[in-house]
Amino acid sequence: MEPTQRVPVAIIGSGNIGTDLMIKILRTSRTLRMAAMVGVDPQSEGLARAKRLGVATTAEGIDGFLAMPEFKEVRLVFDATSAGAHKHHDSVLRAHGKTLIDLTPAAVGPFVIPPVNGDQHLGAPNLNMVTCGGQATIPIVAAVGKVAPVLYAEIVASIASKSAGPGTRANIDEFTETTARAIEQVGGAQHGKAIIVLNPAEPPLVMRDTVFCLTALADESAIEASVQKMVSEVQSYVPGYRLKQRVQFERVGPGVKLPFKGVDESFVGLKVSVFLEVEGAAHYLPAYAGNLDIMTSAALRTAERVALNLSAEIAA
Repeated sequence: MEPTQRVPVAIIGSGNIGTDLMIKILRTSRTLRMAAMVGVDPQSEGLARAKRLGVATTAEGIDGFLAMPEFKEVRLVFDATSAGAHKHHDSVLRAHGKTLIDLTPAAVGPFVIPPVNGDQHLGAPNLNMVTCGGQATIPIVAAVGKVAPVLYAEIVASIASKSAGPGTRANIDEFTETTARAIEQVGGAQHGKAIIVLNPAEPPLVMRDTVFCLTALADESAIEASVQKMVSEVQSYVPGYRLKQRVQFERVGPGVKLPFKGVDESFVGLKVSVFLEVEGAAHYLPAYAGNLDIMTSAALRTAERVALNLSAEIAA
């Protein structure tokens, strides 16, 4: 796809996530073209930066966006606001035929994790990017599930307090609920649980994620190989994503009482533990903010696939 054929996109939300996403599109994308940045604060650093970079802006929110001359040409809209605001944005923009890439935990559209189901919902009007914890850990749950069915998966996402803005803090409940559902629906676990920890350490720590999976007895080497392959796939768009140590295995049962329907004390299986670190690319945000970087990187990868799909449909 030539630069002149790049698909015009807009970002709603001029905070850290929206600004980082804008920088990624401007610097790295050969498929997307920044057409507009939409915010609600005239003093926003993100809007000021967009103006300096030649991107059209409005500080009047969704209504201001509708009035912009660039609105008509925009095909894809990224929403980097909040779960509550996204529901309104979706109802407005869907009526105009815009495709939304949702970086909030609103979960209006189907969950999308690029290396797991990235090609399954390219025609959907709204695609949800789950959460930062979901983007980091669900690929691992899915990788384990390729070898052995996952009875239970629990993820713990630990992020630097400084990388958790007002949007993240206001959506903690949505984070845990949305991530847990996606662990089951996309990751394939029968039961899922998600925990987020805001770490106030100074200097700020890089994002860390722990994934625990409970499976029936299976080939440990095959599970480890599947996890390693998945890590490589995620690294193709998030270079700072990596294993902190080798995959750990622990035999469980018999005689252990597990709180799952249909599982008694005769159960024998494996506890698979995977420890991850996510360092950001520092396009705009500091390197420790891997939680935000993996969201914007996943959203960019998804939008580029959607854009190529739209271009193919037009060409046909």
